[in-house]
This record gives sequence, structure tokens and C-alpha cells, in this order.
Amino acid sequence: MPKVQLVAGLDIGCSKIRTVIGRLEDKGALPNIIGVGVAPSNGLRKGLVIDVEETIQSISASLEDAERMAGETVHHVFLGIGGHHIEAFDSKGVIAISHTGNEISEDDIDRVLEAAQAVSLPHNRRILRIIPKAFSVDDQRGIKYPVGMMGIRLEVEAHIVTGLVPAVKNIEKCIHQAGVDIDDIIPTSLAASEAVLSRRQKELGVVVVDIGCGATSVSVFEEGTTLHTAIIPVGGENVTNDIAIGLRTSIDTAEKIKIEYGSCIPEDVSERETIDLSQLSKIDQQTVSKKLMVEIIQARYHEIFSLVKEQLAKINRDGMLPAGVILTGAGSKMPGSIDLARETLNLPVQIGFPQNFEGVVDKIDDPAYASAIGLILWGARFEGHSQGLSLKSISVSKAFGGMKDWVKSLLP
Repeated sequence: MPKVQLVAGLDIGCSKIRTVIGRLEDKGALPNIIGVGVAPSNGLRKGLVIDVEETIQSISASLEDAERMAGETVHHVFLGIGGHHIEAFDSKGVIAISHTGNEISEDDIDRVLEAAQAVSLPHNRRILRIIPKAFSVDDQRGIKYPVGMMGIRLEVEAHIVTGLVPAVKNIEKCIHQAGVDIDDIIPTSLAASEAVLSRRQKELGVVVVDIGCGATSVSVFEEGTTLHTAIIPVGGENVTNDIAIGLRTSIDTAEKIKIEYGSCIPEDVSERETIDLSQLSKIDQQTVSKKLMVEIIQARYHEIFSLVKEQLAKINRDGMLPAGVILTGAGSKMPGSIDLARETLNLPVQIGFPQNFEGVVDKIDDPAYASAIGLILWGARFEGHSQGLSLKSISVSKAFGGMKDWVKSLLP
């Protein structure tokens, strides 16, 4: 492996496509961010390609922006995708240990993960990630890494994340036509968690709520591994639509006043406060109630956090995560969202800023960049491995260039 290596993350969001380029100077060192590029997500709707040419142009614009800042050309990217089509479920795999002496090897882990993947999937879905939650050897449960242990029966409980085949293939096609290859595909919810969580938080129990434009992703971690992931089809776009309908304004004006005057705390706004839309728009000239707008925002954010609460209740973790809630994504910047989340979820809440990197910190010290930075950190973990790292192949160990390194990297 060369001493200096580039790694790039391409985050395909609902409203923005973000590219981040990092330099890895030494194995194990923090990535040095040298390039950042942002472009509107033209050609995409809710994470799905609706216009191939516009999507290619948007991806190219984001890449070129980052390459110009970095002074380097990118040939491979770690791709982050989200959207309503991402679904996840748990699966189990069981095998018998057949080696002499019944010592568990990495080949056994390969086989048990293959067994966990042997599930009946619709033809239009494909596995994006398979994450081992815990292994069991005979009657001993809760084992993180069983290689070298003795046993007769090996079992794994795994979390499998899938995506719609047409949706993933369309994005892959657009990226290839933009002139870059894909090293790996990572759901943005997992990528964001990589950037904002510490190992201690993952061990104690924590939920990351990534509020994007078209959807909100929920990722729950406990005992160092992924416990649950889900996509909630409500995001910042819904807030904007609510404001446009409630105040009878255009969508563009609604987005402007949401960013300029938005809040989740109606109690802090006087009944007499108004917003003169003529100062923000040439189309809308009326005056609207600021308190009404804040009440509309609060109602939608309360719905988002109530849906998160339902997801936690499904896995019996409602109010039971010691490390609390980490809000990230562009939607987390709404004033008052922390207080509303704390009140709704009955857990400690904080904003998750990207961490564990160096370089142009001022440009990306923003929750909106959590997924893009997480992709860089994911890439840094698997530096030097060959491309084609996504779990399209059955052999997970081959896909990641070594099962041992991969599983151990997931541990606290």
C-alpha cells in the first residue's frame, strides 16, 4: 500500500449530493479532508433516479467541485444511498463445525454468514449489508468474535440491509457514467453513525436519528453492534410542504422562511410576530404569522420523533438507551429540535457533528455532512483493499479482504 492514498465519499441525498475527498497518509491515522463538493440533487426524488442525464450532471458537478478544491482526481468512491426503498431485517444462520478438534476458523464465519444470507428475498431486492450482531457457540451466547474457540455448532444473529435492485442499479449507472467506479455501497444511516458515534456510545446503547430531506433514518446500537435500523418516510421536505400549505405560499418561499425563521418552540414566539414575505420572494407579497409557522414545524417534528419512539418500542428500547439520542442530518439544525426530541423520547439528546477527521474542518463541521464523512471513515477502515467491496458476492470475507479485520473493526 502506498504511504498516501485518496479515499472519496459520495453521499446521494434527497436535496444535495455531497462529495468529500480525504487523504490517508498512514494506516490507522485520521483521514485528512482536502476536498468538499456540493450540488443540488437534480434528477432525483426521494433517493430514486427520475432523470438519468440530470442525475449524472449533478453527480459530476459535486465531484468536480471537490476535485477542484483537493487538486486531485477521483477514480473510486464509497457510495452512500438512502431513501424509502432501503429495508432491513434480522436473520439467523447455523452451521456445524467440521474441523478436526472442532476449532472455529474464519472459514466457519464465512459459512455461517452465508447461511444467514440464505433468505427468501423478492427478485427486485438485493442485500447491501450484512452485519453480524452476535455469535453463539453451542449454548454460549453473546460472543463477538468466535474464531479460535472450540465448539460443535456455530450460530450468528445478523442484521441484513436491502435495497431495491432498480433503484441501486440506476444510481450505479449514473455514477459510472460520471466517470468514477464504486468501491462499496453503504446505507447513509450506517455511514452517519460512523461519523458521529464513539465506541463507548455504541457499547452503552444509543440511537442515531438522521433527519434528511425526504426521509429520516433510525439506527440503534447496543453492546458495540447494530441492533436495529429503519427508514421513516418523513423529513425536511414534508416540513416545507406543510408550511407552503398552511401559510399558502410557494414551495421556494416556504423553504426560505423555514431556514430563516424556523423553530420548534411556539412558546418563544409572540402572537403578534409576523413575517413579511415580500422581503424574501417576488411571488409572495403577503404577511404571515410567525407563530403559526412555528406551530406547523413543531407538529411535523413531533410526528418524526413519535415515529422514532415507535421504532424503539418495537425492539423494547423506548426510554432505555443510556447514551441517548444523537440527532444529525440537515434537519437536526432546526432550533428547538433538541428540546422537542428530549420531551418526546424521554432520553438525553444532543446534535451529532462529524468527528475523527482532520483538514478543512470549518467547511464540514455540520451535521449535514455526517453521512459523507462517515463514508470517508468507512473507506479509511478498508484502505488498500480491492474494489468491489459491496456484499454482492456471497463470500463476505473475500468482499472485505479479511473477515477477521472486518468483524474486529465492528467491535467496541
